[in-house]
Amino acid sequence: MSRFRHAIKNRDQHIFTLRMACGMLTFFLLLALAGWTMAPRSLMIYNPPDLRSGSTRAWWEIPPSSVYTFAFYIFQQLNAWPKNGEKDYPAKIEALSAYLTPACHAFLKIDAKKRTDSSELTDRVRVVYELPGHGFSDRSVSVHSRNSWTVRLDLVADEYFLTEPVKRALTRYPLKIVRWGGDAERNPFGLAVDCYDGVPQRLEGIASIQLAEQKGKD
Repeated sequence: MSRFRHAIKNRDQHIFTLRMACGMLTFFLLLALAGWTMAPRSLMIYNPPDLRSGSTRAWWEIPPSSVYTFAFYIFQQLNAWPKNGEKDYPAKIEALSAYLTPACHAFLKIDAKKRTDSSELTDRVRVVYELPGHGFSDRSVSVHSRNSWTVRLDLVADEYFLTEPVKRALTRYPLKIVRWGGDAERNPFGLAVDCYDGVPQRLEGIASIQLAEQKGKD
């Protein structure tokens, strides 16, 4: 009888051990599921345009080339008035609001209202593009921190009244760019324009000659 009692006791202890092991496995499974559900569904990875030489960096670091590309794209879109600046400019400000800080959005709305009130935008058509030979370089972007940059865009702004050319300005625009972890659906770049980081400067002399030479080649 003693032998059978020991066998039953050993069996019960073994079953208890298995139940404890199953309980621990269930606990770790639930823990892993919780971690999986709380993990970010996507990560924004910034890579330089040319990957032939390879790139090694922390995933949260944004290369200056990506910051420059973002600044140029958004600023160019803001200044693309295909039909009538009086309507196109305010519409672009609202359409691109997800890529602007609240302060910059308010600043641009005030700017659009002032220009409208002074009749600067009526039937005004505008296009902005890079000055030839003045694209991205190491001097184009100043890194203040991993969350803040100043981008210098050397651009040509052509303006027309209806179909008549009325203005051509060669200007360096210093734009402040900040990391912006807002609505990823509306702003997948994770960056925002914080308007000007200084007074825009007119570019003359060599810049005008370069633009004329480029037009001659075209």
